[in-house]
Amino acid sequence: MTTTFNTTTYASRGIRHRRAHRSVVPVLAPLVIWAGAAGVLALWWSDTTSVVGPAGWLIGAGRIIGLLAGYACAVLLALMARIPLLDHTIGTDRLARWHAWGGRCTVSLALAHTLLIIWGYSLASHTNMMSQTSMLVLHYPDLLKGTAGFLLFLAVGALSARAARRRLSYETWHYLHFATYLAVFLAFGHQLSDGADFVGNRFAQVAWYTLFLGVAAMLAWYRFAVPVRRGLRHHLRVTEVRPEAPGVVSVHLTGDHLDELGGEPGQFLRWRFLAPGLWWTANPYSLSAPAHPHHLRITVKAAGGHSAALARLTPGTRVWAEGPYGGFTAGRRTAPKVLLLAGGVGITPLRTLFETLPGQVTLVHRARRTDDLVLRGELDAIAARRRTTVHYVVDEPAGYSSPLTARGLSALVPDLAAHDVYLCGPPGMAQAAVQALREAGVPARRIHHESFTF
Repeated sequence: MTTTFNTTTYASRGIRHRRAHRSVVPVLAPLVIWAGAAGVLALWWSDTTSVVGPAGWLIGAGRIIGLLAGYACAVLLALMARIPLLDHTIGTDRLARWHAWGGRCTVSLALAHTLLIIWGYSLASHTNMMSQTSMLVLHYPDLLKGTAGFLLFLAVGALSARAARRRLSYETWHYLHFATYLAVFLAFGHQLSDGADFVGNRFAQVAWYTLFLGVAAMLAWYRFAVPVRRGLRHHLRVTEVRPEAPGVVSVHLTGDHLDELGGEPGQFLRWRFLAPGLWWTANPYSLSAPAHPHHLRITVKAAGGHSAALARLTPGTRVWAEGPYGGFTAGRRTAPKVLLLAGGVGITPLRTLFETLPGQVTLVHRARRTDDLVLRGELDAIAARRRTTVHYVVDEPAGYSSPLTARGLSALVPDLAAHDVYLCGPPGMAQAAVQALREAGVPARRIHHESFTF
């Protein structure tokens, strides 16, 4: 099912435009992280005069790996501190992927550090590993707390495995991750008390304290203080809940000084609705209309307990919003032509971009049925006003379907390879779309996608 308007002129509706530029932050951030790891290795090197015998090699390897594990803990926390500079340039989903990969590495490093240290000390003291473990845990300073932190870290890592995540709700998984803070706190003391690289080395101690206290300050500010401050200042509250499609509602909100939130089209916020059963969690939902100084709107599909409960919100319900987050904005654009490719309720961030992006913009909105084409009236009005193109593709009835393949997309969007593509939809659809776009010749750097999956 397709609605088409010839594209001859482009209207901006007074939106301030700027040419996109590629940020150096996504390149610089990994370099800084690896430079820090090199500095940690230099700390071990400068403090090690010689390594003798199997026990010495095992203990030396354990020291190196332990230093890297401790440093990795600080990096993991910094990646999830919601620092605007990182979040807006790298993107929330990419930071989450870095965090997930780093988490697996950190758990592996912590496990290897523990085993190597126990093994090395048992060889040096000519005792078995069980006796040596007992000696280390019970008699070395702060190592009992460190062991508790290590076990807690292993538990969080196990619950983050994909098989375990599928059995947990987003809210449960999110709050279990707060145990990571406790695990790092418990393990921190033994690094300075027992680590040979820190004992008597004032410079190393100061550097380690600076690293962890700096990360703790960023976490306290961006994840706790800023949301509380904004909640008290903006006085957000629900004004209306409007059905849009089967299982989909738009939540309209008003408040004070909303222009200070600075939300860009394509971004999302984490919404905490102060209603029974909802107040204890903040879930990510995209703005489905450009931010207004006195009005905001999100459009949500019932996909779980939290999202389904939004349909029962009453006007006047207080709301705290954290954000805005994400780099799924006009700033990623690199080409004059843009394709917006939406799947189902993934239209929400793309609807704002469809209204505000300058230049030649084409929208393809895919859904299972005609009734699932959310916000269609608004999209048609924007297309008519901009004199641009919107294609609706549904699976049922089959006569209006179009395959999500390179050939199918190229039939809808001529010269597809010359487009920037903003993609938002369910994971399966997004994966198939990326493959089709790459086969159609769209460079990977021009495919922009953010995912809320965890």
